[in-house]
Amino acid sequence: MNFRCGGELSSLSFLTSTRYALSVNTDQLMSSKYHQFDDLSRSKATEKVMRHAKSLFCSSLLLVSLLIGSLVQAAEHPGYIDAPDRRTTGIGKFYMEREISFVMGHQAADWLNRPGRIKEERPDEVVTNMGLNSDHVVADIGAGSGYFSFRIAKLVPDGNVMAVDIQPEMLQLIEAQKRQDGVTNIQGVLGAIDDPNLPVNSIDAAIMVDAYHEFSHPFEMIRGIYEALRPGGRIFLLEYRGEDASVPIRPLHKMTEEQVVKEMSVFGLEWTDTLDFLPWQHMMIFTKT
Repeated sequence: MNFRCGGELSSLSFLTSTRYALSVNTDQLMSSKYHQFDDLSRSKATEKVMRHAKSLFCSSLLLVSLLIGSLVQAAEHPGYIDAPDRRTTGIGKFYMEREISFVMGHQAADWLNRPGRIKEERPDEVVTNMGLNSDHVVADIGAGSGYFSFRIAKLVPDGNVMAVDIQPEMLQLIEAQKRQDGVTNIQGVLGAIDDPNLPVNSIDAAIMVDAYHEFSHPFEMIRGIYEALRPGGRIFLLEYRGEDASVPIRPLHKMTEEQVVKEMSVFGLEWTDTLDFLPWQHMMIFTKT
């Protein structure tokens, strides 16, 4: 006699071998409790016992599966190291041998919108190179004042931009700009330091521009983004080139391509390409396979 548990075929012989763990001894039940029944009653009793045994067995398998999944997920976390004595210009917290930098506050919003940024970062070329469809949903992680969000919104008129930031003041700036420009396809999302607050399987792409190096909980943030991505979804990660000493940015606000690839590989993201058309930044592309 065979039965299916969550689509997996299990045999009665395996159930019998584990009956003590399930607290169901079918042999004893059949030989003592039901010996006085006629054949029909005994058949019905047998079916009842088997249904009960199957339920317990499947529940046990589910519990074991959840426990194993939890252990695997925990084992994947590279861990953080708090080492104030090693602190340079960051927060003294290290992830995969990289010190995490301080966050730029909303007080510096004017710097984000500086005129020279167009020449330095070529934002219009960046969003064009994202290859978006008009109905795509794109998450701008660490959206700040919406410098990229509004550019992306023009390319997805039938889609939506999720402008994620942990600072309510930044989201207020975005809302004010939306009202001024009459933009309706940008949605502000208040994230947390360890959660982008995006629904699972809800976005086609995510972009992070000069933001990832500031995440105090990079593992949790990328996990949240990864879960929000649909299959085939892409992450566009822009960071100042850490390999290039001539880039006039503080060291902790830059990242090498090697370091970024190492950190994204924790989640099995496929490094699809690196576009180096920008004067100072890498534009790295990772795909959820």
